[in-house]
Amino acid sequence: MSAIGITHRKAPSLRAILRAVGFTGLGIVAVVVGLNNVLARQPADAQHVGDALTAPSARFPFGTDLFGRDVASEVLHALSVTVGHAAIAMLVTIAAGGVLGFLAVRFPLRAGVLLRWMAGVLGALPPLFLAILLIGLTGRDFAPEAAGLAAAPLAFLRSFDRARALAGSRHAEFARTTGIPMATLLRRDLVYEIRDNFLSLAARSLAAVTITLATVSFFGFGASPPRRDLGLMIASARESYFDAWWTAAFPALVLMLFIFCARLAASLDEGEQP
Repeated sequence: MSAIGITHRKAPSLRAILRAVGFTGLGIVAVVVGLNNVLARQPADAQHVGDALTAPSARFPFGTDLFGRDVASEVLHALSVTVGHAAIAMLVTIAAGGVLGFLAVRFPLRAGVLLRWMAGVLGALPPLFLAILLIGLTGRDFAPEAAGLAAAPLAFLRSFDRARALAGSRHAEFARTTGIPMATLLRRDLVYEIRDNFLSLAARSLAAVTITLATVSFFGFGASPPRRDLGLMIASARESYFDAWWTAAFPALVLMLFIFCARLAASLDEGEQP
């Protein structure tokens, strides 16, 4: 009797499924932002296209706001601004946090330890406070960069600690004893870092900076009319929220979905719960 080999495929883990859902959601957001001017029925900040504070209907699916603007169109335009600013901030976080943290392990010992200590001090402060401070020093047009720099300390700490563990691993010690140049090791480890952790770092940073940008806009330190983001839309609806819930609820829902997708795409860390 011949044995028949059966190949069992390993079922995807919950983390992998959630990550796929998150990236799918971000992909949909990217398509919506790319088709923003096609999907939006009205140009940005077009006032008096309908009666003020009209409830959601077939003509205005998200209703209208206090100035008769189509909330659905405004949400699409605001989402485009939010995503654009968050993308800039995310790149700043990756460069000033993730990449610098990885390279700092290869700096002279005192320089690396000093940068790690400074990042630890800044990382203990709320990113929102750091962002507002930087915006106050530079101006509202610097809000995306400020949000990126405010999120950089925590990204630096994660990347530095991971790179230090990698540099002290057995295979790294063996490579050094065999005479492999440090530059070669650095290039190899950087490739592995980008391959294994870049997408998670980018998604995690995207979620963090989006929260910061929306909050600073809500408090009046971020985006300004006519280029409103979702945070500013929510802030603008404060006067009419109890009479017209839709003016704040729909932009808040879209903002939460975007952040939720980014957080799922970052995947859960060891020990975190879904």
